[in-house]
Amino acid sequence: MFLKRLSLINYKNFDSQIFEFDSKTNCFVGPNGVGKTNALDAIYHLSFGKGYFNPVATQNIKHEEEFFVIEGEFEKFNREEKIVCSLKKGLKKIIKRNGKAYERLSDHIGLLPLVIISPADRDLITEGSETRRKFIDGVISQSDKDYLQTLIKYNKVLLQRNSLLKYFVANHTFDATTLAIYDEQLHTHGTEIFKKRLGFIEAFIPIFKEQYTVISGGNEEVTLSYDSKLLDGDLLGLLAQNIEKDRILQYTSVGIHKDDLSLQIANHPIKKFGSQGQQKSFLIALKFAQFHFIKEQAKTTPILLLDDIFDKLDESRVAQIVGMVENENFGQIFISDTHAERTEEIVKNIHQSYKIFKL
Repeated sequence: MFLKRLSLINYKNFDSQIFEFDSKTNCFVGPNGVGKTNALDAIYHLSFGKGYFNPVATQNIKHEEEFFVIEGEFEKFNREEKIVCSLKKGLKKIIKRNGKAYERLSDHIGLLPLVIISPADRDLITEGSETRRKFIDGVISQSDKDYLQTLIKYNKVLLQRNSLLKYFVANHTFDATTLAIYDEQLHTHGTEIFKKRLGFIEAFIPIFKEQYTVISGGNEEVTLSYDSKLLDGDLLGLLAQNIEKDRILQYTSVGIHKDDLSLQIANHPIKKFGSQGQQKSFLIALKFAQFHFIKEQAKTTPILLLDDIFDKLDESRVAQIVGMVENENFGQIFISDTHAERTEEIVKNIHQSYKIFKL
């Protein structure tokens, strides 16, 4: 699978721009602020229906304009897929596949598998559990549509249960029967999500460890573990045990929406005990493992976006990454970098066809 052509109208800093891409390697080069990352984000937008760096859709419209349009022409399994993503202020975002609009934007997820590696990924280490849950959910959802729909249902019921808990406090009342209906639904959806997350982590860990060893060239012991209260008991029982706490807090304190992914080096949190270099290697290994997992599940090669990562790595790690993407396991790659000469030197070493776009 690869992106042949990208057209942008009023997207971020672009007023009107068309790119014709190479099927292998494409590089956006230029000084900071010219739109290199924005071009990558537009490609991400076509895959996920939202931006990677700013999920607030209207903020992706060019300043003082009323709308944006992103159009991409892909080739997948020898068929053309034309995707158009558009947004006008005050209206809902529209995504069209080959001229037909999706009824649910979530139905588009997984059609165009894609992995991005960016300095913003450091949030996976530094931020709270929600960021890591989104990572897990994002990987699984690209190859499992049922998972995404179950997650949407779970979150909808969670909002309803939280609203009910607030209503109880505001009106000095309590209705155990209505609460039990929501508890049952959370249990059904949550248990399904829990099992799929658990299965994913078990399959993902060996791939991640292998990638880390290649990138770091070291012998550090790294691992991931899934932290969930459902490992100790079913969700229905947990909700019952915590009902008094939930009534006081006015929100649901247990469930798969509280799960986390523990990132460890030598059996200690990477956030506290990993050096800067180890953390960078850890994150890139996570993303390359994501790439290989999705490739296996989706039976097609994801597009890979590398945003400004060569500016943040030492030469040995750059060499490791170039060596990894040189083989046939990778398909189309997009790179952004501030140094045109460095970028050209890097892509020459990949020994594949390439195009460089100077912005």
